[in-house]
Amino acid sequence: MTTQDSGSAPKPPAKDPWDLPDVSGLRVGVLGGTGPQGRGLAYRLARGGQRVILGSRDAGRAEQAAAELGFGVEGADNAECARRSDVVIVAVPWDGHAATLESLREELAGKLVIDCVNPLGFDKKGAYALKPEEGSAAEQAAALLPDSRVTAAFHHLSAVLLQDEGIEEIDTDVLVLGEARADTDTVQALAGRIPGMRGVFAGRLRNAHQVESLVANLISVNRRYKAHAGLRATDL
Repeated sequence: MTTQDSGSAPKPPAKDPWDLPDVSGLRVGVLGGTGPQGRGLAYRLARGGQRVILGSRDAGRAEQAAAELGFGVEGADNAECARRSDVVIVAVPWDGHAATLESLREELAGKLVIDCVNPLGFDKKGAYALKPEEGSAAEQAAALLPDSRVTAAFHHLSAVLLQDEGIEEIDTDVLVLGEARADTDTVQALAGRIPGMRGVFAGRLRNAHQVESLVANLISVNRRYKAHAGLRATDL
C-alpha cells in the first residue's frame, strides 16, 4: 500500500521565504532614539512610510529630536514609547541595556522587541566583543523580558549612512534572529521598508553572539578603509 493509499495528507509545499507580511500599519518605537543608531533607524523607517515614536529617558529631548527628523516622527519618554508601539527597537548603549529593559518589563509585555545592541569594549588595539553572562545582548533581553517576543536585528548598520539625508538607499542586508517565524518575518519585512535593505533570517537567538560580535570586525574594516561597510549575503 502506498503512502497516498493509506489516507495520509500530502505534505504542504514549503513557504516562500520572501513571502513576508504587510507591516505598513505597525507603529515602531525606538528606545534610545536620540543616540546615533536609534535616531538613524527612526529616520529611515519614518522616511519609508512607517509610523515611528522616538523614545528617550528625557521626553523633552525625544520630542526635540523627533521634530528635527520630521516625517511624522513623535517623541516620548521610553515608557510611553514602549506602551504606544506595536514593535519596539532597543538601541540603547550596552552599559544601560539591562537597566533600561528591567524598568520597562511591564510596558514591553506582549510586544515584539528587536534588540540591535552590540556589547563591545574598546582599548588601544581597537574594538573587541564582550560576551554577556546570558550569551548575547539579545539573550539578555529575552531573559529580562519573559512576556515579550524578543528578536535580534539591525546590528551592522552605519549610523552615519542612516542619518545622511542625501543617501536614498542603504545597500545592505540585515541579519534577523528569533524563535518564531512569524516574528522574524515581521522584522524582515520592516527592514525591507528601508530602500536598499533586505532582511535575511539568520537563526535562533542562541546564535546572536557572533552576529553582535561581528560589529567589532566591521569597525576594523571601516577604520582601515575609511568606509561605512555593511554586509551582503550572496546567492540569495
